[in-house]
Amino acid sequence: MKQLLLVLLCLPVWAMPQQKPNDYVCPPCGPCDSIVYHAPGLCPHCGMTLQPKDTTPLSICFYLYDGTEVLDFAGPLEVFSYAGFKIFTVGKTKAPVTVQGTLKVIPDYAMEDAPAADYFAIFGGSDEVAANDPAVINWIKSRDAATKGYFSVCTGAFVLARAGLLDNLTVTTFHKSIQSLQKAAPGAKVLNNVRYVDNGRVITTAGISAGIDGALHLVARLRGEAAALRIAQHMEYDKYVPEQGMVVRQ
Repeated sequence: MKQLLLVLLCLPVWAMPQQKPNDYVCPPCGPCDSIVYHAPGLCPHCGMTLQPKDTTPLSICFYLYDGTEVLDFAGPLEVFSYAGFKIFTVGKTKAPVTVQGTLKVIPDYAMEDAPAADYFAIFGGSDEVAANDPAVINWIKSRDAATKGYFSVCTGAFVLARAGLLDNLTVTTFHKSIQSLQKAAPGAKVLNNVRYVDNGRVITTAGISAGIDGALHLVARLRGEAAALRIAQHMEYDKYVPEQGMVVRQ
């Protein structure tokens, strides 16, 4: 062993194993995504923070049902996309889902073939379509062991409540549904007048624009506040104020 160490110490620098430098790319946002850089920094085209090319991105499953509110999921989708998340959509089947009563979205997967994800996101609208469907609730429960965290916007919280994921937590939802959620989740503490509540594993938000705030908060928690602020600026979303929600200390 000592002889091997002595040989290694005597090797010239050029003969020593060299660590390959990381390549960096821009988070998904447009034509500059395909440009590869050889040092960290900001993309000179869009100003986004470059990320290592070989880093496995965090994945997030967006469950969509007929009647989902468009901005409830489209706003957070924009945030998580700029943050470099791997986003995929799931429907009960692969049939087109009609959101907001007009827009048809073709899910990437059906429940039966959807891959695991780090995070699971559910949104408001006609939430009873999912909350009152035992197949959907059982599917969510079956994925719990492989899911790191949950994210709900607006009345999407009712779906998490039906799956038993809000028990003993402090949560929020759409301002007109506070009392209804308290009845649906009697073991939870449902707050009014708060943009989002972060319990660590579960983040619930109020409606529409609060979903963007909650998504930016999650990005700040995972990537740093500077990254969240850059995304908000890139989106020209000037409503975002760091730490404007409630973080429950575990």
